[in-house]
Amino acid sequence: MSRGFVKEEDQEEPVIIPPRAAIPDGVTNYVTPNGLQELHLELKGLENERSSISIKDDTEKRRAQGLIDGKMKLLAERIQSARVLKPEEQAQNEIRFGAHIKLKNLDNSQIQKFQIVGVDEANIKMQKIAFVAPIARAVTGKKVGETVNFKLGNETRKLEVLEIKY
Repeated sequence: MSRGFVKEEDQEEPVIIPPRAAIPDGVTNYVTPNGLQELHLELKGLENERSSISIKDDTEKRRAQGLIDGKMKLLAERIQSARVLKPEEQAQNEIRFGAHIKLKNLDNSQIQKFQIVGVDEANIKMQKIAFVAPIARAVTGKKVGETVNFKLGNETRKLEVLEIKY
């Protein structure tokens, strides 16, 4: 049928499903045990949200369900691809996945603390940085007392590892 014979109001806009945080191609989806638990809780929340949709308009209800279904599909793919790395099984004397670290910027004496976590767990407000972030990559493998020249744009920061905890 030609589009000329279809009423405009009968045309549904496609549902736009927001993407999850990006994982570079070929990079394993590492998660902490807590991160995997958070993913499962998020999935349960989406399932509950879908089952409690109370929209009367069929079109709007279908769109809401489509959005949740899309989010659940992306989340299920993340859970499926997750590889749990337990922080306590990492080399305790060097920075690895799951480490809580404390760094000192030797240029301005500023202290920075964060944990290296999975992409879906990353939350700067909670001091959690994804393992694929440039600073996490720069410090991985370093030990207490070592320094790192971290390039950030045109600036290079000299960072000293002060503390590593798991």
